[in-house]
Amino acid sequence: MISPTGIGMTSERTRLRLIERLRQQNIKNESVLDAIFDVPRHVFIDEALAHRAYEDTALPISHGQTISQPWVVAKMTEAVLSEILPEKVLELGTGSGYQAAILGQLVPRVFSVERIDLLTKQARRRFIKLGYRNIRCKTGDGFQGWANEAPFDVIIATAAPKEIPFALLDQLNVGGKMILPVGDTKKQELVAIEKQHEGYQQHQLGEVYFVPLLEGVVR
Repeated sequence: MISPTGIGMTSERTRLRLIERLRQQNIKNESVLDAIFDVPRHVFIDEALAHRAYEDTALPISHGQTISQPWVVAKMTEAVLSEILPEKVLELGTGSGYQAAILGQLVPRVFSVERIDLLTKQARRRFIKLGYRNIRCKTGDGFQGWANEAPFDVIIATAAPKEIPFALLDQLNVGGKMILPVGDTKKQELVAIEKQHEGYQQHQLGEVYFVPLLEGVVR
């Protein structure tokens, strides 16, 4: 995979400052920190905002969407990698493609669904440019998942439904988990749900804020 070298505000020094901030905020998985260092975040945002790419903040992208705060990406990725290394991950909400790219550094196979077709096409071009042959993306309704490629070891959502979409647990392996923000525009909680032989187990991972996970497709 290719990591384009930046200059100035996208330089190695700037990236290292971000990694140090994440360590100070209790991100401990060195593989996750290495991935965040290696993936060129400035490639996933508009050129006009490239100078802010390595700030620990969410930034706007097109169609009213955002690229998530690096700390949130790191937190969610740590949750994906906890316990066992998954072989196959489904992401709901491709957006810019940044979270999928981080996962692509760490997981053998990543599948990503985005409801806005233009964002899917932009993300696919970025994956090709950066050499990610282990990421597949498509335009679709995130609430439907990707049934033809199920089951998955992990399902991760980068947008927030108002309620947990329990139907998606059918696309998980037993012992797999779904990690997603749940709530409305006022309050959201990052939740991890583990699928068991009988039922599921749920854990709360902290307050977050994401754009809503919406139904339907925009072409």
